[in-house]
Amino acid sequence: MLSAQEKETLNLTLEEAINYALDNNRSAINAQRTIEAAKKQKWETTATGLPQISASVDYQNYLKQQVSLIPAEFFGGEAGTFESITFGTKQSVSASATLNQLIFDGSYLVGLQSAKVYLQISENAKQKTDLQIRKTVIASYGNVLLAEENIAILKNNKQVLEKNLFETDQMFKNGLSEEEHVEQLQITLLQVDISLKNALRLKNLAYDMLKVTLGTNITSTVTVTDDLATLTQQNIDLELFEATLNIENNIDYKIAKNNEVSQELLLKLEKSKGLPTLSAFINGGYQGYASKEFTFLKSTQDWFGSSLFGVSLNVPIFSSLGRSAATQRMKIELDKAKTDLTETEQQLMLQFEQAKSEYQYSVEFYESAKQNLKLAERIEYKNQTKYTEGIATSFDLRQAQTQLYTAQQEYLQAMLNVLTKKAALETILNN
Repeated sequence: MLSAQEKETLNLTLEEAINYALDNNRSAINAQRTIEAAKKQKWETTATGLPQISASVDYQNYLKQQVSLIPAEFFGGEAGTFESITFGTKQSVSASATLNQLIFDGSYLVGLQSAKVYLQISENAKQKTDLQIRKTVIASYGNVLLAEENIAILKNNKQVLEKNLFETDQMFKNGLSEEEHVEQLQITLLQVDISLKNALRLKNLAYDMLKVTLGTNITSTVTVTDDLATLTQQNIDLELFEATLNIENNIDYKIAKNNEVSQELLLKLEKSKGLPTLSAFINGGYQGYASKEFTFLKSTQDWFGSSLFGVSLNVPIFSSLGRSAATQRMKIELDKAKTDLTETEQQLMLQFEQAKSEYQYSVEFYESAKQNLKLAERIEYKNQTKYTEGIATSFDLRQAQTQLYTAQQEYLQAMLNVLTKKAALETILNN
């Protein structure tokens, strides 16, 4: 029995695909769960400093009571002899409740801060996951569009070649063309046919990759409703060429900053272990006793109450320099975290400049590839005409066709590069 998701049919624009993936991608779902777990952990830490109440009920029944020997002379007996006697009752019930309250503990205060930072770390991890998912969806969606466009182009190329081959073969049979011309076209047709078969396989893989990224089942049906050329035009943003990086908005910087804060808290934790801890408690309970019969549920049962209040102060005095070594170790880890933050800043600035350069190049290359394709189409058309008129050779035609096929592939890849390079730049900018 297929699940509802396995039967799902999706018709998605690129923006819809991104939104769908942010809700359904498995990594995004788990990242959100991590945030929820961090919230629970934050309260779990907070609760340790709030009143803690526990209760217990104990029932004891001596199957055979312990016998003690008492000098008989205590009871007027003969000196040097002993009497056997049992103390206590055969049965007893005790019930008590205890309230514990932490008054001061330095590690608890640090723990509260750490729980808050851990929640921030989880939220930043979710944000990074979402940015990566967005970038991956754009690439996957673009690859599907490229595969569809590539198949359409290859089918058209194959159709044109089959027509050329048929006409040339007829001319050869009538003695108006050379056999080499037929063979040249056969070679080209074979190459295009192989490329088409491979493109069909790659299309299926591209769709499967998109489905996995979306978070839907591979057996689902997904239809992309945008087209590559329109998306490319929409993603040409000349203002991004002049963009500047606000490094504090970058998610990798935020994560590195979280790491520095975490190390600062670990250092505070080690220092806090040298502080005293103070807690208080109050206990109250009742005890009841019975001999042979179980009388604890009767109204005539006697109960004896007791209560206790206490304060506990624990003062660390000497740890054989263990705490000092731990504190120094945390200082070293903090210095490492600060160095990592500086390194992250430098790497991000470098990555930003590189991403901006690559995006600008992708736009420039796209414009060039579009012009080159037009030129290649004109050259191929002219050579088709010359070949039909007997002016150009089959070699000239094949060269023009190969040039056209290369220009077609470069144009398709150029459009995809505009999408992916812009996505990479926006990821660094946290847009």
